[in-house]
Order: sequence, then C-alpha cells, then structure tokens
Amino acid sequence: MGRILIAGTASLLICVFLSPKFISWLRAREFGQHIREEGPEGHHAKSGTPTMGGIIVVLALSAPFLILTGYGPEAMGVFGTAILCGLLGYADDYTKIIKRRSLGLRARTKLIVTVLISLGLWWVATQEAGLPNTLRLRVVDYQIDLGLFYPVVIYLVVAGTTSGVNLTDGLDGLAAGCAAIVLLAFVGITFITTGQRDLALFAACGVGACVGFLWFNSFPANIFMGDTGSLALGGALGTIAVAVKHEIVLAIVGGLFVVETLSVIVQVVSFKLTGKRIFKMAPIHHHFEQLGWSEPQVVVRFWIIAFVLALIGLSTLKLR
Repeated sequence: MGRILIAGTASLLICVFLSPKFISWLRAREFGQHIREEGPEGHHAKSGTPTMGGIIVVLALSAPFLILTGYGPEAMGVFGTAILCGLLGYADDYTKIIKRRSLGLRARTKLIVTVLISLGLWWVATQEAGLPNTLRLRVVDYQIDLGLFYPVVIYLVVAGTTSGVNLTDGLDGLAAGCAAIVLLAFVGITFITTGQRDLALFAACGVGACVGFLWFNSFPANIFMGDTGSLALGGALGTIAVAVKHEIVLAIVGGLFVVETLSVIVQVVSFKLTGKRIFKMAPIHHHFEQLGWSEPQVVVRFWIIAFVLALIGLSTLKLR
C-alpha cells in the first residue's frame, strides 16, 4: 500500500510542477483549442486555450509506474494500451492544430487504429496473461464463455471508454475529475479484491495525474487535456476492467461516461428519425448548461453523481 500511495503522490507532484512550463511552451507555439461553432456560445471565449495537456497527464502517470512496477503482463498490457490510445489522441490533436479547425483524424482512421489496439490487448490478455475468453456477470455470479467473440467485447469496452471520456471532456475539470473517481474505485478493486498490486499501482498513478492536472484544468481552465488525455484515460479505464475481468462493473462505476455517450446517441437517432432533439444540446452536460446551470455547478454535480455510481459499482463486488 505504501508503494501505491507514493506512486500516486509522485504522479500528482509531477503534474503540478511540470504543468506551468508546459502551458507556457504551448502558448508560445500557439497550440490552442479550436471551439466548435455549434457548441455553447459561452465556450467561444475559451478558443485559444492551450490543449494537449494530456501529454503531461501521461508523463506524470508513466514515470512513477515504470519505476515501481513489477512489469507483469497484465500491468504492461494496460500501460501499453493506454499509451497507444494516447498516441492516437495526440495525432488527432496535432491534426486539429495544424488544420486550425475542430475536426481531427478521419473516423475511419480512428476506427481502424482502435480495432488494432483492441486486438493487441486481446492477445496480451489471453496469451501472455492467461485470461479466459469469458464475461463475468457478478450480480448473478455467472460467467459467459464468449470464445471468438471476446475480442469484439474488448473492442466495445476500449472504444466505449475512450469515446465516453472524450465526450465528457467538454467542461473545465469534468473529465479529469470523473476519471480520477473511477480510477480510485479501481485502486480498491485491484488491490483489495483481486490482489493485483501492479494494476492498483497503475490506477493510483492515474488518480494522482488527474488530480494534479485538475489544479490547472479546473474552472476557468488554463489548459485542456485534449484527445491525448481523454483517449489515454479512457483506454486505461477500459483495459483495467478487462485485466481484472470487471467489464460489467466498469459500466456501473463509470456510469457517467455511459450516460454521456448514450445522450449523444439518443440525440442523433432522434433527430435523424423525427427531426426533433431530446436534449437542448448533447452531450448531456451541455443540456444542463442550456437549462441555466453554471459550468462549475454542472461539473461538481456530475462529480457527485460519478462518486455515487462508483460506490454502487463497488458494492456489487460483495455479491456472490
């Protein structure tokens, strides 16, 4: 436990002390965020705020983890997937900055890369870590042997978490705070219930990096994490769930990310089928902004919801 606490604290301090110089470096090169024209009107003032802060998050997470880990296959599979997802996000961020617009890589490119990352994770999980091709339903204490369909489930988990965190990253501090809460839950899951201390170490480093980043990303944000950070954190969450065979629990613990994703899907489907919108704006955090909630109100209240969902998810671990 001491090693885990030291790693988390080290990640936090690295993020806090390196971020000011990194922000200045980004400003000097005009690596600023481009805000979508169809986004909330009040967000247009954020245009030009330094982005790609996820680079600092990944560095702060990686350094203590690589120094203190035992380099087991599960832990390195999780770490490698998070890094690859972060690199995909970096390519997307860099494309946005170069083209000076809010659109990045093509959807087809992201899909292909995510599929390849998921297949790599499946190979490591089954061949190196020896995990079975099963999906565990903890509430009813039952396992489903998925066989050749297991890689599809892994893809859905990785794609779902990366998309969920990415969609949630629309308000100052929202994604970083929610990710910290979910990662903290997985510190408990991996350390207390499964005994996988290297995975607990990784999750703790993620918590520390997110909290340290919040020092500069809280409202009004001095830096955004960009796709570099949101995809890396999403990949980390999804991969940890796969490594500990808690894919279903992730849907509860990370329920806020699920809601954010579903709100976009429902909005798009409803508009295409009926021409009407269910929400004033999607993702759902913008809906509450349009209802008159201030940005800090939305963020803090969503943090509370994320915390409650994390507790609910953790409670299912006691069921047999």
